[in-house]
Amino acid sequence: MELRRVAVTGIGAISPVGKNFSETWENVINGVSGSDLITHYDTSNFKTKFACEVKNFDPNEHFERKELRKFDRFSQFAMIASDEAIKDCGIDFENYDKTRVGVIWSSGIGGVESFYQEIKNYIEGGKVPRFSPFFIPKIISDIAAGHISMKNGFRGPNYSTVSACASSSNAIIDAFNLIRLNIADIIVAGGSEASINEVGMGGFQSMMATSTNNENYKTASRPFCATRDGFVMGEGGCGLIIEDYDKAVKRGAKIYAEIIGGGMSADAHHLTAPHPEGEGAILVMKNALSDAKISPEKIDYINVHGTATPLGDIAELKAIKNIFGEHAYNINISSSKSIFGHLLGAAGAIEAACAIMAIKDGVAPPTINHQQQDENIDSKLNLTLHKAQKRTINYSLSNTFGFGGHNTCVIFKKVEN
Repeated sequence: MELRRVAVTGIGAISPVGKNFSETWENVINGVSGSDLITHYDTSNFKTKFACEVKNFDPNEHFERKELRKFDRFSQFAMIASDEAIKDCGIDFENYDKTRVGVIWSSGIGGVESFYQEIKNYIEGGKVPRFSPFFIPKIISDIAAGHISMKNGFRGPNYSTVSACASSSNAIIDAFNLIRLNIADIIVAGGSEASINEVGMGGFQSMMATSTNNENYKTASRPFCATRDGFVMGEGGCGLIIEDYDKAVKRGAKIYAEIIGGGMSADAHHLTAPHPEGEGAILVMKNALSDAKISPEKIDYINVHGTATPLGDIAELKAIKNIFGEHAYNINISSSKSIFGHLLGAAGAIEAACAIMAIKDGVAPPTINHQQQDENIDSKLNLTLHKAQKRTINYSLSNTFGFGGHNTCVIFKKVEN
């Protein structure tokens, strides 16, 4: 069976550094930090008092009141990001066979804020079981995919991938495979997350996963830096329109990049920590390169998982050196989490979008906030510190890993429109 080629023809996002993807990408390239003091709740009893919130977001500007009764914040972000991506791709869906259009939209945690508020109201209200009829539909992780499908009438494959922080990267890989296997022509793929609340932040804080650098919150997301002390929580959503390549060419579409490979693997090692030698990361990149049928020397840029955790950054860079050998020194490497934080289930999608735009615009986005060399990290690696670097990028790679040892890797190729 001959596999079909697959293109990315639309991108949409709402993030801590942009109300849309254009604004997000501009601030990523310019190295603008999205970290600030938390406004969603009173942080007096919490060690971590900052995060990367979506700024100046008023859901009433985007949705009618009756819609907001059905949407947790993560679904709100999903609708905004997917709407932008759908508009960006330029397809007249009213005259398209919608049975060939699917949605794979992920969330690592789902409606945790709605869950918390409903339980809180139950306990404080005298334990009378008066839950909202929208309680369950608001919190389940698959509901955003359902909302996107229902709004647009898309009747193809429709589901959610849940693999912690690798969730939306898994969504992209699934979309890639469904299209090249001719199961669908177009997939809206991505993810959204909204966990900057007492439950989300408190839970990660108790694991000592988040930074507590409250004195320097603007620069607290410090991938690869010797003084890093954990990730900075982010929120938002990002969606890609993933389409049959030949059909996209035929309709004269703007093609951002071609997807040529996707890899998956498991660490099978620890609940939250990566294998110290990066064995899962090595395997997932090897699998992606094999799927793409290219040699490691083809890769020009890697958008790494790069969470700024003490163990994770070192393990991933070890894996990169293992796979790429001497060529690792020719690759631009960067962590976009230094800019917009860790979007959990949305991380894979928004970081894949950055890897795609690196190809399209010929620029490697920066890793910001780095202050001190870590003696455990090879100083000869080009971590694209402080400022974006212009260069020709023909192939880019995006890594995303999740608690539970879930590893994903997607490879993109430059297309001459």
